Amino acid sequence: MANKQALISLSKHVTLDWLTSEIDWCISKIRKNMTRYGEHFPSACATNGVYRIKDNDDWTNGFWTGMLWMAYEWTHEDSFLTLAKKNIDSFQKRLDDHFILDHHDIGFLYSLSVGAGYNITKNEHYKKELIQAADVLAARFQEKGGFIQAWGKYGDPNEYRLIIDSLLNLPLLIEASHLTNNPKYKNIAQTHYKTLLNTVVRDNYSTYHTFYFDTETGLPTYGATRQGNADDSIWARGQSWAILGIPLFERLNPSPTYPTIYQHIVDVFIDGLPKDLVPYWDYDFNDNNPSDKDSSSLAIAASGLLEADKQAVYPNAKDLAKGMIYRLGQDYTSKDDPENEGLLLHGVYSHKEGKGVDEPNLWGDYFYLETLMSLANPNWEKYW
Repeated sequence: MANKQALISLSKHVTLDWLTSEIDWCISKIRKNMTRYGEHFPSACATNGVYRIKDNDDWTNGFWTGMLWMAYEWTHEDSFLTLAKKNIDSFQKRLDDHFILDHHDIGFLYSLSVGAGYNITKNEHYKKELIQAADVLAARFQEKGGFIQAWGKYGDPNEYRLIIDSLLNLPLLIEASHLTNNPKYKNIAQTHYKTLLNTVVRDNYSTYHTFYFDTETGLPTYGATRQGNADDSIWARGQSWAILGIPLFERLNPSPTYPTIYQHIVDVFIDGLPKDLVPYWDYDFNDNNPSDKDSSSLAIAASGLLEADKQAVYPNAKDLAKGMIYRLGQDYTSKDDPENEGLLLHGVYSHKEGKGVDEPNLWGDYFYLETLMSLANPNWEKYW
């Protein structure tokens, strides 16, 4: 309860002037970064505050293009529009070559790039590209287990599992059903959603990162982690994916009864926050046993609570989201470090691999800006 009260108290500082100032600063950073990246892409996470320049070969590239679209919608500057369109050409080539697409993160890639582009420009080619991407994702559906296989070659017995992040890939399938009037995409999304909620959410409303299934029967077998501290720990970003992914899916494809687990999942995340209200990368750590923070998890949770607010499924959700975003804006941005290319500092990609630890990452940057945009203009439509 104390953490909720502290966040609600911080929310009072979030005014339209503050939001506008934050968005303008974010876009100035994006404008500067794009002159260096050109038609290439920044890496998933930074190293010493600088993103490596890469080809379109990672699961995170959609976040960069999504930020370009947000910058265009806010400023109407043609430079953002032009580069976003060139990015989309690259995403088409990636589809045509099936280049590093043997994974489920097709929604992260294509909803925020091509999907956003179609919603903004109504370019019919983007519609076709989006459906093509949905076909790639749908082809990873395991009928026997009722889930979309997360990683690896389809049918790989060592990769017969889903992961909690997959909630954010489902909007692509819902959109494809709308665009084609073909229910197959929606049916896959609904089945996967139900399977996920029945497996990765523990009895205490914390979440597993990943869940395995029996290759012969398709029955769920056990939960595990890949990026958390332990199989039975609470990986902060995983919990935040649930906070965003559930209300996002329910907005796009409402269930007959809203999942009763949702409020408890949010409670676990908020009640376990440390004193400064920004989570450690895993809830095994606390102020008495500290580790590295993961600012991106709080940005994702804030985005999710705004979705929850629209559906009136969590008390004081909007004020809690405001408090989270203000907390990040005050002490976790790179405003005092103009050479740092990230928007949010102190994120974690994969702590076990020593990857992107205490560094900016693209999803943290994206969700920080997305939440600011949503608060500044409640009528603005997200790209999911």
